[in-house]
Amino acid sequence: DEPSLEGEKREAHMTMMMTASTGRLLSLLLATSVALGGAFVPHQTRATASPKRGAPAFMFTGIVEEMGSVVSLVEKDDMTLWDGSTGKGTELTVKANVVLEEAYLGCSICVSGVCLTATELSDGEFKVGLAPETLRRTYFPNLKPGDAVNLERASEIGGRNSGHFVQGHVDGTGEIIDKWQDEDSLFFKVRVDKESIPFIVPKGFIAIDGTSLTVCDVDTAESWFTFMLVDYTQHKIVVTKKSIGEQLNLEVDVLGKYSQTALAALLPRLEALEAKVHTLEQEVASKQ
Repeated sequence: DEPSLEGEKREAHMTMMMTASTGRLLSLLLATSVALGGAFVPHQTRATASPKRGAPAFMFTGIVEEMGSVVSLVEKDDMTLWDGSTGKGTELTVKANVVLEEAYLGCSICVSGVCLTATELSDGEFKVGLAPETLRRTYFPNLKPGDAVNLERASEIGGRNSGHFVQGHVDGTGEIIDKWQDEDSLFFKVRVDKESIPFIVPKGFIAIDGTSLTVCDVDTAESWFTFMLVDYTQHKIVVTKKSIGEQLNLEVDVLGKYSQTALAALLPRLEALEAKVHTLEQEVASKQ
């Protein structure tokens, strides 16, 4: 009886250790989920004044406020750099109306999905600088005078949001490979790169030219997805005007990227725990 009792004690002790380790990992996963879910809830209140220390942070919702039009896209050799010297850069001028209401120098404006800083404001127009990274990630190098662009002012984080959390940090472009009408809805089929497709899921969020939209179907093997526009949206955004072969600015749901990073950090610990459990099971089995 004594050996049997000692074996039961060891088994009970190992069970407690495994339960404690699993509990700590589950708590960490829960804390990560709460942090990710609770931190990114934009508010519909628009930024209306120059930001002050301690003021709320602002992002975008993917609810386009108006369509503006490109006035010019020019490469300049006399742009003022951070140290006061002059250098080469690209400047975009956009004709707008709504997003200029109470705008200020340095405010953020989402232009077809790209968060840009207003560097000059005038009656009916604003100017922004385009960084080399922006030009590499977007279709902006192909913009021409008269092209339509989606525009949205920044929104305060912390309340109701009719779209989803949009950073204005474009991941890359997608190519329209098909387009068709389904009664009053308009469907698009878009080809994307292999790096972006894992973050695009059916019924998930995606920002397309800055518009918060819902993914319909996804084919990860062939790297394409579909989305559709209801009748109201078709009249409010630039995507409707685009044809097969044209490019779209894409931003996948940032929560998916944060979740992947968090899980990547936890996986080694989970694998170590599984290995420990396997070893303990073998020890228990060898003593029976």
